[in-house]
Amino acid sequence: MTSVMWFRRDLRLSDNEALCAAAKNGPVTPLFVIDPTLFDRAGAPRVAFMLRNLRALDQSMNRALVIRYGDPREVVPKFAQEVGASEVFAAKDFVSYGMKRDAEVAAATAKVGVTMRFVGSNYAVEPGSVLKADGTPYAVFTPFSKVWNSIGWPAPFPTPKVEWRGAPEIKCEGYPDEPACDAELPTAGEDAARELWSSFVDRALDRYVDIRNNPDVDGTSRLSPYLRFGVVHPRTLLAELNETKSQAHYRSELCWREFYADVLFRQPRTMWENLQPKMDKMDLDTDAKAKKRFQAWCEGRTGYPIVDAGMRQLLATGWMHNRVRMITASFLVKDLHLPWQWGAKFFMRHLVDGDIASNNHGWQWTAGTGTDAAPYFRIFNPVAQGEKFDPNGD
Repeated sequence: MTSVMWFRRDLRLSDNEALCAAAKNGPVTPLFVIDPTLFDRAGAPRVAFMLRNLRALDQSMNRALVIRYGDPREVVPKFAQEVGASEVFAAKDFVSYGMKRDAEVAAATAKVGVTMRFVGSNYAVEPGSVLKADGTPYAVFTPFSKVWNSIGWPAPFPTPKVEWRGAPEIKCEGYPDEPACDAELPTAGEDAARELWSSFVDRALDRYVDIRNNPDVDGTSRLSPYLRFGVVHPRTLLAELNETKSQAHYRSELCWREFYADVLFRQPRTMWENLQPKMDKMDLDTDAKAKKRFQAWCEGRTGYPIVDAGMRQLLATGWMHNRVRMITASFLVKDLHLPWQWGAKFFMRHLVDGDIASNNHGWQWTAGTGTDAAPYFRIFNPVAQGEKFDPNGD
């Protein structure tokens, strides 16, 4: 019996638990739905990179991927009936919109006699799984990370042998036009992600703890865009890490991503609201003069070299070094006295790796309003930070 594999944030064939489950039942029809609710509000760099990864995924399955447009609540059950599928497989989503959508899709497919199965996720340890002994969630990273590590994760799933039953036999509505994008985007696809990982392992992984904060050194993996769209699963990377200091630190960075996903899953209001309501009383500027300061920040015209370099890098590449993200965020909130939400929205519009949990809770950390937050009175001195982490202005 044919199954549908509904790809979302898992644009890969390797280490894909949902795909492995679908392939056990016979032929698989691969589906991707262009959902206007998500597509229309995403920034051009992220949309362009997603489309390129869709094409790479399609090529890896001999161009069998079927593209459909519309509300998944209507598209998925109709499509399952069209291809005669008894089951639809997809990875779990943990953001509020995705969870609501998935529950409604499952109800709609059930009405037409099709079973919706959510298998696996885009995380090593699913949000909601890490708990204290009393069953409550952690609000601080360090104890969360200890339990996260103790829970562990399975070995990467093998790439299944799949009998694809898709395009051109089944009508594909085609790819949307790639939006105009000036950013120099990374190469798309699983092969590119694997090559990038191998390069990082060879050149920087064992020095990571010493060089990760230096934006003038090529000392990070640059895999965040691929993790964002599930072109590589964090489990795949974790399986290759040992217990040396540098490799353990890289593992902790992957854990930060999962910690923020857990926080947003448990408290969805914190997507755009302060995690700490007491910080709502902080007086910030939002008048016309504030908007002019914000525009200068957006364009890299603040007069502070490391801030301006970071913002220009963001506009040129869709990416920014994590240390520089903290510096530019601190400058916007602490020096320009502007709401963190302004900066978070600008980042989400331009970041190719824009992940709502990591981005917005990273901003809240810097603003002093979130989990494990830097105190509101802690300010990243942009001059001292530039001298320390980018001494030659590279």
